Parts: sequence; C-alpha cells; structure tokens
Amino acid sequence: MIQTIAAQGGFDMTMILMWVVIGLIFWFFILRPQKKRQQEIQNFRNSITIGSRVVTSGGIYGEVRAIEDADNILVIEVSKGVNIRVDRNSVYATAQQDQAK
Repeated sequence: MIQTIAAQGGFDMTMILMWVVIGLIFWFFILRPQKKRQQEIQNFRNSITIGSRVVTSGGIYGEVRAIEDADNILVIEVSKGVNIRVDRNSVYATAQQDQAK
C-alpha cells in the first residue's frame, strides 16, 4: 500500500527534505546576515555621542552637536552654524566609514 502511494508520487520524503534544506539555505544566506547587520546598525545608533560624524538616510553629512534623549533626536551641524534636528533612527553610518568606501 505504501509503495503504491510513493510510486504514484503522493508521499515523498525527499520532497520534504528538499524543502527543509531550501529553508535552511534561505535562513543561513539571507535572514541571518540581514539580522546581524540590523543589530550592528542599532548598536551604532546607541553608541552615538556628541562629536560623532554621521550620515543620515537622506545622505546628509554632519557632526552631532547635541542629543535630546527624551525625543530620540540628534542635533547635527551640517555646515558652520547650520544645525538640523533628525531622528536617531535616520542615521545609518559614520562619515569616516562612508568616505573610506
């Protein structure tokens, strides 16, 4: 009975095993590195201090002049005497790292 079901293509363990392997490959090469990168970005955002050079998600380079913790806001000087307020979550990299690439 079981041989007839397998011969007809109904229940096939190799198909299940193949999908498990595909799932593991997907997790190992796509999801795991993405989660690691997100954790690195979050650690960087938490370590920003006054004087850090940063780049925003909009491509604005500047230096952190003040941190308003209550609102999660950074005051960034983009040019001499020109300050902007940005959300901490819009900062992605340090300016030194970005210029080195």
